Amino acid sequence: METLFGGYCHTFDTCKTRDVKQTKRPYHHGDLRSALLEAAERMLEARGTEELSLRELSRELGVSNTAPRRHFANKQALLDALALEGFKRLGVTLDRAIAARRDPFDARIVKLARAHVRFSMRHPALLRLMFAAKFHPEATSALLEASHQALAAAPLTIVEGQAAGAVVPGDPDRLALAVFASVEGLVTLSINGEFGGVPIDKLAVEIVGQIILGLRPRASSDR
Repeated sequence: METLFGGYCHTFDTCKTRDVKQTKRPYHHGDLRSALLEAAERMLEARGTEELSLRELSRELGVSNTAPRRHFANKQALLDALALEGFKRLGVTLDRAIAARRDPFDARIVKLARAHVRFSMRHPALLRLMFAAKFHPEATSALLEASHQALAAAPLTIVEGQAAGAVVPGDPDRLALAVFASVEGLVTLSINGEFGGVPIDKLAVEIVGQIILGLRPRASSDR
C-alpha cells in the first residue's frame, strides 16, 4: 500500500486560508507543545512552509524564543510533528466515514470520498506537508506507520465490497487508487472548492458513482 494507494500526490493551491493575525491565540495553558502545533498549522496554511518560523511562533504565543526548543529541536522537527499529527487526524476522519459497517458498499465508498475531499479542502498546505514528509528519505517509522494507518480505510472498504460481491476481484490498493486518484484530481482542479461553478463535494459523489459502475463484478462472458 505504501507504493500504491499511499503514493498519490497532493497539490492544493486554490483553497482559501485565514490570515494568521486574525486567528492569533495567546498561550495561556500548560501544554506548549500542542499550542505550538496549532499555531504552526495556522501559519502553514496562511503562509506556507518557507515562512513558518519558530521565532514568530514564540512571539505569537508570548513565550521566550528558546521555549519551543524544549519540544522541537528545530523547524524541521516541528514540521515532522505536524505531518505525523496530520496523518493521525486524517485516519480518524476516514475511519469515522466508514464506521457504519452495515451500510452497502456504494454508500460507504461515497462517504469515504466526501470525507477525504472535505479534509483536503480544509487543510491543503498540511496535506502537501504530510505527503512530502512521507516520501522523504529520512521519514521516521512512526510517520510511515501513521500514513499507512490513515490510508487503510479505502483498501479496507474495497476488500469488504469484494467480500460482499459488490466489487470486482483485484488488488484492493489499486482499486482504491482508481477511486481516489479521480477524487484528488478533482480537488486539484477546483477553484475555491468549485469546478465549473459546482461544489466539488457534489461532483465527487457523481464521479465516485461512475467509478462504482466500473467496479461492479462482470458476467463471466464479459471478462
